[in-house]
Amino acid sequence: MKARVHITLRSGVLDPQGNAIAHALAALGFDGVNDVRQGKYIELDLADTDAGQAEARVKAMCEKLLANPVVENYTVDLSTHS
Repeated sequence: MKARVHITLRSGVLDPQGNAIAHALAALGFDGVNDVRQGKYIELDLADTDAGQAEARVKAMCEKLLANPVVENYTVDLSTHS
């Protein structure tokens, strides 16, 4: 089973890297980009066969290591194929 985790900063949390990307895009001539928020994407290949159990394990991984729940949100997408 494949788990895809998208991690983003919570709204209201400053995103200096996103601001740097926005400024760089403007400097390269890409006008009209009002805001940029950056995040992380993590893929996990799991041995689990039960989707509920796999989702619970990945959420525990996010809470303990992959994301900082104080300042970040995350979503988990599961699929049985790559």
